[in-house]
Amino acid sequence: MKKYLIVANQTLGGESLEHEVTERLERGDATFYVVVPATAIDDHSGDWSGGYKSEMAEVDKAHAVAEQRLRQMVDKVKSLGAKADGEVGHPDPKTAVQDVLDDHTYDRTYDEIIVSTLPQGLSGWLKADVPSQVAAVAGGLVTTVEAR
Repeated sequence: MKKYLIVANQTLGGESLEHEVTERLERGDATFYVVVPATAIDDHSGDWSGGYKSEMAEVDKAHAVAEQRLRQMVDKVKSLGAKADGEVGHPDPKTAVQDVLDDHTYDRTYDEIIVSTLPQGLSGWLKADVPSQVAAVAGGLVTTVEAR
């Protein structure tokens, strides 16, 4: 069974990421672990509208928003027929991934890490080259998915 780590926040629930998950499931049995960096609300792009919406739009509660998105994504992946779990992580995506990999409670080895970002021009993660940072920390295959 293949194991995938998804790193995303605002793009959870978007078509591009769902396509990637579905594609992995078509290859065979898979399990997914989702880490949602608790990015400050002020860091979110007001121009992005393709992912799950927060019911707390005006409240600066980054962890609560991330938790809500996490629950929705885990439920969605399960509805597609895969095992899924996850956690809200450190606001910095690289640190969030490192924390997941360092957690020895579970086997935290992954066949692939999927970093889902906002589109070029809106994505702070792409500007900061988060996919390369995650690859350096994880030492494995990292796929970048830009939301549409």
